[in-house]
Amino acid sequence: MAEYDLVVRGGEVATGFGTTRCDIGIKGGRIVALAENLADGAQVLEAGGLLVLPGGIDSHCHIEEPSRGGYVGTAGDVPVTVNEESFVTASTSAFAGGTTSVVCFVPQWKGEGILPRIADYEQRAAKGMLDYSFHQIITDPTEDVLQREVPQIVAKGIRSLKVFLTYEPLHLSDEEYLKVLVTARKNGCLVTVHCENYAAIKWRTEALLAAGLTAPKYHAWSRPPVVEREATHRAIALAELVDQPIQVFHVSCAEAAEEIARAQHRGLKVWGETCPQYLTLTAADMDRPGFGGAAFMCSPSPRTTEEHARVWEMIRRGTLDVVTSDHCGFSMGGEDGKAVSGRDAPFRDIPNGIPGLAARLPILFSEGVSKGRITLDEFVRLTATNPARLMGLAPRKGMIAVGADADLALWDPKKQVTLTNALMQHAIDYTPYEGMQVTGWPVATVRRGAVVMRDGKVQAEPGTGQFLARGPYDYIRPRGVLENGFDAAPMP
Repeated sequence: MAEYDLVVRGGEVATGFGTTRCDIGIKGGRIVALAENLADGAQVLEAGGLLVLPGGIDSHCHIEEPSRGGYVGTAGDVPVTVNEESFVTASTSAFAGGTTSVVCFVPQWKGEGILPRIADYEQRAAKGMLDYSFHQIITDPTEDVLQREVPQIVAKGIRSLKVFLTYEPLHLSDEEYLKVLVTARKNGCLVTVHCENYAAIKWRTEALLAAGLTAPKYHAWSRPPVVEREATHRAIALAELVDQPIQVFHVSCAEAAEEIARAQHRGLKVWGETCPQYLTLTAADMDRPGFGGAAFMCSPSPRTTEEHARVWEMIRRGTLDVVTSDHCGFSMGGEDGKAVSGRDAPFRDIPNGIPGLAARLPILFSEGVSKGRITLDEFVRLTATNPARLMGLAPRKGMIAVGADADLALWDPKKQVTLTNALMQHAIDYTPYEGMQVTGWPVATVRRGAVVMRDGKVQAEPGTGQFLARGPYDYIRPRGVLENGFDAAPMP
């Protein structure tokens, strides 16, 4: 009987803290040996000439996410529209791009609690092949939700609450945001924040529409960097008041990143993430004839090529230490995606979001490592090690080490690929990165010791993903620093 279930042989193993050429022995879904010349396993995966990286962790993606209203399916007696990307298609796309684990979003609808949505979403997620955990969105922080229901989802292993400071009907007031911060502190959760100023965007949007400026390109005009910078500053200030750690999602510009850097310099537990769209796409991409610009609409908006360089610098400085996809796909064709309000709809009524599950790692590797903007170690930390640590998934996920889950991406660093929608293998009918040339490509993906993708062919079975329950962890523990020493929200 073979000593190992799988041996990955002869690759250059990247740990995030240097590389070493060795074999990886895997048994029972976990890494059990890192050494030269291991005995053959029941299966051998030859990695000569390849990099062996930790499987990517995408800690910010929207998958099969129901929204209230519409006509596709039901949740109880409530009609819902469901995000086009199912957990099966998302798993396929993620594996094709070298990602093995995700953290996605359970919705809350105004006027309702969170427990019914959790039950529904657990059933959806269990059909996929990815390993997964959840952020719980809070849009209606009633006393019942915060005092009774949040402790129940924490007991299930959900350790992050997501809030929006913009969007109708998702945004929270400052008072509501404070209540969520307090609840998170009491329950040992991280708070993740979409930082844009709701009132400023609403005011500016109404002015643009009144002036007849309705095309997709004016989406960028409606939410310039200042509204992101202001909301980031406010989100950090209120979190500091409560002594609650936060992560600022999808930072698009240096102005917002500088607010995070100042907070970090003061010793606050504030982290920032960005996404490939803020390193490659621009506002000019939305300036296309007719409805074409809608394909590039996401929030915050893509900025300028000059801003790309500034965001890269914030990555190198460590201010932005996680890169996610913010995968949120809406097809361009048909009537259910970007065109749900009609192909002549003003930018305000076009769904925000772009697909990116499969594209995330190849774009970051090509634009970052291949072009010399970041090192291979930085790439590993940005895409696997750091999100695992921040989300409470380490040391099980995000690293190549004895005892960790055998989640691996075998990477050909010299392979040149032209991105197409077919390569993305997602449910969406386009990719905003169509035609982009990348250098570096995953040729095999291993999830918990099973080869789930090889040469672009995904071979995992639906229902084989596992929920990643997250217990308490010190990394997001409050600092214990309070104004005047007064604790307005004492922890248990």
